[in-house]
Amino acid sequence: MNSTPSGERTHIGFFGRRNAGKSSLVNAITGQELAVVSEVKGTTTDPVSKAMELLPLGPVLIIDTPGIDDEGALGEKRVNKTRQILNKTDIAVLVVAGDEGLARCDEELIALFQEKNIPYLVVYNKADLKRRDGLCVSAVTGEGIHELKERIGALKPSNSGRRIVADKLHPGDFVVLVVPIDASAPKGRLILPQQQTIRDVLDAGAVAIVVKDTELEATLQKLGRDPAMVITDSQVFAAVARIVPDHIPLTSFSILMARYKGLLEEAVKGIAAVEGLKDGDRVLIAEGCTHHRQCDDIGTVKIPRWLRTFTNADFSIETCSGTGFPEDLSPYALVIHCGGCMLGEREVTYRTKCAADQGVHITNYGTLIAHISGILARSLELFPELKGG
Repeated sequence: MNSTPSGERTHIGFFGRRNAGKSSLVNAITGQELAVVSEVKGTTTDPVSKAMELLPLGPVLIIDTPGIDDEGALGEKRVNKTRQILNKTDIAVLVVAGDEGLARCDEELIALFQEKNIPYLVVYNKADLKRRDGLCVSAVTGEGIHELKERIGALKPSNSGRRIVADKLHPGDFVVLVVPIDASAPKGRLILPQQQTIRDVLDAGAVAIVVKDTELEATLQKLGRDPAMVITDSQVFAAVARIVPDHIPLTSFSILMARYKGLLEEAVKGIAAVEGLKDGDRVLIAEGCTHHRQCDDIGTVKIPRWLRTFTNADFSIETCSGTGFPEDLSPYALVIHCGGCMLGEREVTYRTKCAADQGVHITNYGTLIAHISGILARSLELFPELKGG
């Protein structure tokens, strides 16, 4: 459970006013002194998170947020950070001090939960001070904490039920996965989309055959039968396409992750903007994680180089990573997103909707690389449900 990536965990956010006891409750639920607790209002200045297991939900991420009623210029920034957490929240817990009633900002939060279709609970904390109707808990005495966990565990976060690739496989199928080992590959391990895809193949009862790109041709000749599909790292898409016969389905890890996170349909539509890029345009490259960038980084070096060569246009490139996705996308002609393996489906959906609402095309790494390599149609043959697939 500890190794489950954050993007695969149910995100449970604790919201409410300053001094409602959110941090005390988070500490009581996690069984750790995770968040600093004080009688001083505004002690929690930034979101604090803790990965744990909460049955029957399984792996979860508990998030303690700053008070929604914080004041001043710095308080406004904290409130904005709290609202950003809503975009990744699967289950919300609104904490209200037991000696107080619902305030206007509490009611506004409830309205946001409902608008975003987030399952939620309203919890009255400090039940040792005053009784109220509803779910009453006390982080001081422990009263109601077990029931709160049970109530959270009973909530069902919205889940599309998407699979990475298992729904396209049958038991006994062979799947060849092409994993290049070069300077950008993490030493001694596979990157997360590769790990997750292998697991999904195994869960389907199929056989995963993992090879380097330099061994692909010989492997296909030795198999004795055609694999059900070949899945490749996008960076060697063109070379792999030349090796894999046309009758064998071919796609990439990045395209599969975009499908898994709900981005693929918009990513395919967004390709239309690539052809229209012109001098002076601004392109945003967005990554869902932060990592040490190497000299030939895929997002900041290779994709800009390939895209400029393909379009022959002199546009500017801007980047963002982690949670730093801009709310205003209107300055950009195109957003190019990573596969989103470190992001939850809700957050990827939020980013996709932001782009759509502002009339900005969005695509992703794998879809873009397949397009500029001239093999997009082939890479989507596995997904006839997509327009253009």
